[in-house]
Parts: sequence; structure tokens; C-alpha cells
Amino acid sequence: MRRLVIRNPKTIRRKVYDYLREKLLSGEVAPHEHLIEAKIAQEIGTSRTPVREALHNLEMEGLIKSIPRVGYVVKPISEQEVEEICEIRAVIEMLGARWAVAKANQKVIEELEENIRLSETEVTSEKPKAFVELDARFHEIISKHSGSQRLLELSQTLRRHMLRYRIESIYSVDNVLRAIEGHRGILEAIKKADLEEVNQAIQSHLQQSKKDILRYAFKKTSKEVE
Repeated sequence: MRRLVIRNPKTIRRKVYDYLREKLLSGEVAPHEHLIEAKIAQEIGTSRTPVREALHNLEMEGLIKSIPRVGYVVKPISEQEVEEICEIRAVIEMLGARWAVAKANQKVIEELEENIRLSETEVTSEKPKAFVELDARFHEIISKHSGSQRLLELSQTLRRHMLRYRIESIYSVDNVLRAIEGHRGILEAIKKADLEEVNQAIQSHLQQSKKDILRYAFKKTSKEVE
């Protein structure tokens, strides 16, 4: 774990929290791994107090759990959580797309087209995290143009919970291509301002993402995730 540089004491708590949260969400700290308060404080160069507070907040967020006489460990995501998050995302993103379409803003279409163009350049780059970031950005563009900051924040939070699994699930070029095709379907439906088609495209895309994650994280076969 690289050393965290903190220059402003007033922001120590937030910086330590953000730093540890990114480690968890990026997969740098693996599920079931122990998080030792004293060791973390030494590695990032701070006292144990902000680390303790950060770990408590991360536990409240559901990313880690406290085990008596053991300490904190990274909480693995469950199959049920994957199902729930994908279902909730579908509802939120369909609502965001409906609001975005209602605004009839050409800019959303232009930004989505550019996102897909950039995504295609990452297909053979062997940098899955780069594509995952573009994938997240695609959905954020729609949420942003819904005009609701609260909806955008909800969408971002739900995606972050599965980030570490999403990164690994798209190591296959075929998975990346399917994701891009899903984005194309959403874009074309938005262009036509066809809300029924938009909903179908979003549901289909998120269903495919869920299948990819289940195959990676829980070693499910294609038949089992149908």
C-alpha cells in the first residue's frame, strides 16, 4: 500500500476514508483480507484515530465487517447483493433516462457517442479498468443529464459497490464487446426518444452485466445464470 500524503490536518479524516475506500472498491484489498488499524496508520503515515473512524464508516457502508477478537475484514459481495443492486440500478437508470429524454438535449447524445468511440479503442488495450471507467462514465452521462443530482449520486454509489467484480468480469474481449453493444442499443433508443425501447435496452444491458459478474465472482455457468 503506497504512502498517503496529507498536508492539511483538517482533511485527514476524509482523505484516509477516501483512500481506504478506493483500495476496497478497486480490488487492491481482496475480500476476506484483514485490515489492521495500526498497520494501516503506519503505512499511510497518520495516527490510528482517523484510520479507526474511516474503518467504522466503511463498516457502516457495508464494505467491511468487524469480527470479535479478529478485527476488520473486507466483506465479500454476495450473490443476493449482486441481484439486488442490478435490479435497483435498472429502476434508477430507467428513470434517469426518461428524465434525460424529456429534456431533449442533443448534448447527451453527443457525449454518449464519444464515450462509445473511446470504449472501442480500449477493446484490445488489455486494460480492463480503463474500459470499466468508460462504462461507468456512459451511465453517469445519462444520470447527469436527468437533471437530478440525487439520482446521479445513487447511481454512482450502486456501481461502486460492484466495481472490483466488474473490473475482473470484463477481462474477456467478448464481454467488453457485449457491453459496448449494450451501450449502442441504449444510445439508439435515446436518439429515437422511444422510452419503451430505452427501458428494454437498459434492462438487457444490466442483465448481461449481472451474468458476467456472476460467472466471474461465483463461478456460475452460462446455463446457471440464464
